Amino acid sequence: MVFNCFGRQFCLHFEAFQLGMAPSYMAFLRFMGDDNEAKKFSYSLEVGGNGRKLIWQGIPRSIRDGHRKVRDSQDGAGLIIQRSLALYFSGGYRQELKLRVTGRILKEE
Repeated sequence: MVFNCFGRQFCLHFEAFQLGMAPSYMAFLRFMGDDNEAKKFSYSLEVGGNGRKLIWQGIPRSIRDGHRKVRDSQDGAGLIIQRSLALYFSGGYRQELKLRVTGRILKEE
């Protein structure tokens, strides 16, 4: 998903991966530009359900950083949700995920 904001483009990245032995999901924002420009922005992502909410705040990563590099760095680059929590947010422990990720992009002054 690509967003236009503040005259710039951002891309929401969401993927499933294994964190150790646990199936997990990661969401983060990518900036269509270099790292120096990316640091001029911040963002928040929110996912929740069943009366619970998980919020992540960070700085977008440059699109020039591959998604594997971001995921494998484990430097807190994005919102990480373990499968059990994702299923809970989806309305129970069924096998179907129905996650709604919302967010906000801010320009740092």
